[in-house]
Amino acid sequence: MALGALVDLGLDTGILREELRKLHVDGWNLEFHRDERGGISGTHGVVDLGEQKDHIAHDHEHHHGAPEHHHVHHDNASGSGAHHGEHRSWKDIRTLIEDSRITAGAKKRALDIFTRIARAEAEVHGVPEEDITFHEVGALDSIIDIVGVAICLDMLKPDRITCGEVELGSGTVTCAHGVLPVPAPATLILCRGIPVKTGGFPKEMTTPTGAAILAASVDEFTTAGSFREIKTGYGIGTRRMEKPNLLRVSLREDTDIPPQGDWRIEELVLLEANIDDMSGEALGFLMETLFAAGALDVTFAPAVMKKSRPGTIVSVLCPPKKLNVLRELMFKKSATIGFRETEVRRLSLRRAEDTLGGEWGEARRKTVFYGEKPLRSKLEYDDRARIAREQGLSLEEAEELILRDPLKRKKEESHGG
Repeated sequence: MALGALVDLGLDTGILREELRKLHVDGWNLEFHRDERGGISGTHGVVDLGEQKDHIAHDHEHHHGAPEHHHVHHDNASGSGAHHGEHRSWKDIRTLIEDSRITAGAKKRALDIFTRIARAEAEVHGVPEEDITFHEVGALDSIIDIVGVAICLDMLKPDRITCGEVELGSGTVTCAHGVLPVPAPATLILCRGIPVKTGGFPKEMTTPTGAAILAASVDEFTTAGSFREIKTGYGIGTRRMEKPNLLRVSLREDTDIPPQGDWRIEELVLLEANIDDMSGEALGFLMETLFAAGALDVTFAPAVMKKSRPGTIVSVLCPPKKLNVLRELMFKKSATIGFRETEVRRLSLRRAEDTLGGEWGEARRKTVFYGEKPLRSKLEYDDRARIAREQGLSLEEAEELILRDPLKRKKEESHGG
């Protein structure tokens, strides 16, 4: 369904097939045709595996990884049992993708998606990630499906990808291990930190493959925003249900950004915790850890807490894609047992960095712009301090020395050197 929706946006299927052939895998054909569900027209994508084609039901595939030397089941529409045949280990699939000639962007995304599936299945089965093995039919279908989506997204090259709440469905799903409740165990693992809902459909609506694609590709899960719709694509599911079985993909232009580009607007998340039982050293180490994990800003503010105890308000600003990592660190690396989350909007000016040089060495300089007009500049403290120590100057004198050389060169150039 994801492939169908992306192709429905207008992507060239010829280029897609050409890129997929760079995997050097035989025994498949990728077909697209027009169909409709609930009166809505879209594109139905089918991976044709020749004699195995009857085993493929693209909109609700359910692959299971398993320990090596065990069969891996691939469910079809009737919920039939496992099929016998060759196996592909996760290591084999990873090597196949790494050795292919697909674009670097598509390769990176495909490996990320498959890695997430392998890790989730390893956790479900309690085995090492390297021991995960896929049944030949399911593996080949997944390779074309996942790598195809990665290629399509690399062809589109969106600035960012957003998604609303994910419908998981309800009921049960039949697999090689028996009848399991929906969502399946691997799907739950892959959806950690993702806003989800259940009960909208009496079937499995998000498989491990679909969950892994979302987890690896979506920058922000939100329904808010101001945008201009450019084009809409619909991926048609195989099953006919009371509600339209569709996947919608929209190509949009963000209208939150001013037309002049005078400043940048970002939707971020602010984490805040009140802590009264961590030492100054421990807080300092926490700050370093949070910055290393992708926090945009970490600040401490003194506070008086209950029973008049002095405490610290720890504030962490982060992009949505780093939220789960920083949540985990707040619980594991700080003494807090809970924290507040607030969606915030940050406005910031464009910055550019250049390097000034002279007999004294080099110094970095950051310049802030309002639109295209330079607003102010500042020399990096570390470079000013280094030059001040080396030359036996104060910080102010070091800054004058750094800025004097470029002015001197300009005058010399204006007089013909």
